[in-house]
Amino acid sequence: MALGMMLAVMGGMLVCVQNTFNANVKQRVGAWATTTLVLALGFLASLFIGLISEGGGLFDFRDMETWYWFSGIIGVGVVMSVTQSVQQLGPSYAISIVMVSQILFALLWDTLGWFGLEAIPFTWKTALGIVLIVGGVLLFQLSGKKITARQQVKQVG
Repeated sequence: MALGMMLAVMGGMLVCVQNTFNANVKQRVGAWATTTLVLALGFLASLFIGLISEGGGLFDFRDMETWYWFSGIIGVGVVMSVTQSVQQLGPSYAISIVMVSQILFALLWDTLGWFGLEAIPFTWKTALGIVLIVGGVLLFQLSGKKITARQQVKQVG
């Protein structure tokens, strides 16, 4: 369990770093070029490491649901949407929204038992946890907002 938690923390850190880098690349070459670069380099890195660690077993796709093959296509949407949201909102705001969205959809899919997951009952503790997470993100995001003179004029008028 400790290893799983460490990997999850590392994954969260890597997602934030990657999306910050992606937003910077997008400023120079555009969204589609960024997505192509990110996914192509990811493909090459995973192919190389996979061949070293798993050898020929890397390509054993037997007994896999056909619809799982579309996860790479979903990855295009992930890179495009998160990269653009980081550029437009900034890393902390965008990643906060991504995080809350991931939690809410994961909870929905766990509760309903979708995508081959075992259904997990929705409890009041789960609801309280979601309220605390969303409230914490809102508190974090809203507490750091500075109001400019222009925004003050709009609020008064």
